[in-house]
Amino acid sequence: MAGVKGPTEWARYWQYAELPDLDLLRARYVRHTFPRHSHEGYVFGTITQGVEDVGLPGGTVHAGPGTVVMINPEVPHTARAGVPEGWVYATLYPSAQVINDIAADTTNLRGTVGFTESGVVDPYAGRLIGEVHRAAEEGNALAADSVLRALVTRLLTRHGSALPARTAGAAGARDAARARAVLESRMAEPPTLEALATELGTSPFALLRAFKKQYGMPPHTWLTDARVRRARRMLDAGAAPAAAAAEVGFTDQPHLNRHFTRIVGVPPGAYQRERARTYKTGPDLPG
Repeated sequence: MAGVKGPTEWARYWQYAELPDLDLLRARYVRHTFPRHSHEGYVFGTITQGVEDVGLPGGTVHAGPGTVVMINPEVPHTARAGVPEGWVYATLYPSAQVINDIAADTTNLRGTVGFTESGVVDPYAGRLIGEVHRAAEEGNALAADSVLRALVTRLLTRHGSALPARTAGAAGARDAARARAVLESRMAEPPTLEALATELGTSPFALLRAFKKQYGMPPHTWLTDARVRRARRMLDAGAAPAAAAAEVGFTDQPHLNRHFTRIVGVPPGAYQRERARTYKTGPDLPG
């Protein structure tokens, strides 16, 4: 367990060794807010106490007990408490490969699948999310895998569809994709917006507008999110937080700590310690 911003908040972000393509988070947040960010894979969350306000491109989902939140890959979103006492929740972060494999095995959906609803009242699906957590914490790989498949099949059957392929046909979309590639390749020393626009043969305002339309956030916000993603991969590989901070372009480790904690929900040191452990029995978690 890793404390976040005070004694009334707690969080544990971890990975069960038997299900390596699934991340798990259990937490209670009160003051913590998640800035706009996105995930490479999917998000399934269920609230057990309080209310979480999830800001999505289509509006805000006010998620209380019994609500299941579903977020497709690369969809920008925010999260914060919807009531003064905050919220307690359990979240699963399966990879795109996991979801698409289950879809191919149990549904008629093909291609890259996604979910048409962002928040649904489904207490049974919420209980399944909790059961995946419990099985993983107890070291019961058979149960964790089986319940995960039952959950995903239920959500796909009720709310799943094939996602349309994203194309970069328009000039603005092409410029946004090129800008993203530049930022990824020069993460430690990114150009200014004006220099980037000049390099791509467009104007700063046009590039800013195109980038926000394509990725749901301005380039500097996207870059912070991308830096945290790369830092996570480095921490998974055993890099020290200070080395990861320097490699991805943060000014120092406290700079990484601040942004990593805001986006992931736990500090990088706690994240890395949890990832390094293999669980056979579950720890005593609050909530």
